[in-house]
Amino acid sequence: MALRVQKYGGTSVADIECINNVADRVQKASDQGDKVVVVLSAMSGVTDSLIGLARQASETPDKRELDVLLATGEQTTAALLAMILKSRGYKAKSFLGFQAGIKTDKTSGKARILDIDGENIQQTLEDGYIAVVAGFQGADADGAITTLGRGGSDTSAVAIASSLKADVCEIFTDVDGVYTTDPRICNNARKINKITYEEMLEMAILGAKVLQIRSVEFAKKYNVPIHVRSSFNEEEGTMVVNESSDMESVIVSGITLDMNEARITLKRVPDQPGVSAKIFTPLAKAEISVDMIIQNTRSHGETDLTFTVTKDDFERAKEISQKVAREIGAPEILTAEEIAKVSVIGLGMKSHSGVAATMFQALASENINIRLISTSEIRISCIILAKYAELAVRTLHSAFGLDQEK
Repeated sequence: MALRVQKYGGTSVADIECINNVADRVQKASDQGDKVVVVLSAMSGVTDSLIGLARQASETPDKRELDVLLATGEQTTAALLAMILKSRGYKAKSFLGFQAGIKTDKTSGKARILDIDGENIQQTLEDGYIAVVAGFQGADADGAITTLGRGGSDTSAVAIASSLKADVCEIFTDVDGVYTTDPRICNNARKINKITYEEMLEMAILGAKVLQIRSVEFAKKYNVPIHVRSSFNEEEGTMVVNESSDMESVIVSGITLDMNEARITLKRVPDQPGVSAKIFTPLAKAEISVDMIIQNTRSHGETDLTFTVTKDDFERAKEISQKVAREIGAPEILTAEEIAKVSVIGLGMKSHSGVAATMFQALASENINIRLISTSEIRISCIILAKYAELAVRTLHSAFGLDQEK
């Protein structure tokens, strides 16, 4: 007997027919003798619809009340699945986030899980019930409903799996695993059978939409095995696990593309202690996340400082940067929105040389100019012009042999 936590995303519970299909899977696991906890997202499109209603009620909806409203999406799917399972003769019980013991901080809209008291769910499983949990939500110390941000149901599922010491956390979605790159861009993309938490985290950060970033962080911290698989077929998906000795033999595991980048360059910045802090502190106070930062030293005690932000933050970042530039005496600001970030990721980079050379040569062979470069232990990222983005992905996918079956 295994303890499984299964999470189903919005497309998997898009309507009653889909929820019935989810019930089929849950029923199958239960019939095998496994204890099952099901974590559900809202129906596809419902969260956006609720946000739209909130904005009709108020131009700037109160964040606390918005959380209360948005949490109803997952409440609906949890109740419906429990109803269906009960109608089939199965013992099932639905839980809202706070009933499942999910305790968060007070940050409305993007709360972080602080603790999970799994006693309610554990007792429910011991009593022979299937536990159905509304994902994406919890409660703060005052009992106020909070939501975890987009993709938060993934985090709910992994956190619950950790609390219950589940054997596996199955993330059911509309894709059948993690691929070497986006199959919509590259026809030769292959499903990866096994990937490390570190690689999956880099992929999630750099544009892969399969798993929410915080869910991977949680899984890595508490060593929760994740099985990413499709809710529309029975095929095995991708296991996200701890590093093992055989995994370093694969130099590059995947190629990611992020089109949500914009670049800001402050020209002729005074090369003095504290100037960088004057530039980035106002951005931090405005809750603008900076991605890549490159500094080029010029003559006469000046530097050019370039950084990237998301397109959503670009206008605010540009406005703040213009103000700071005037204060520090930087005479010019250059910006670019038509850019993209392409990255190669692989655990094998730790122990193999030549990855950067291969990447740069491959891009050069297609006359693709690199504007910025950043690296980590298992990743190299390049900023290029957006018009070359898909070509770059296909070129790198081939250059690192990812087209070939392993």
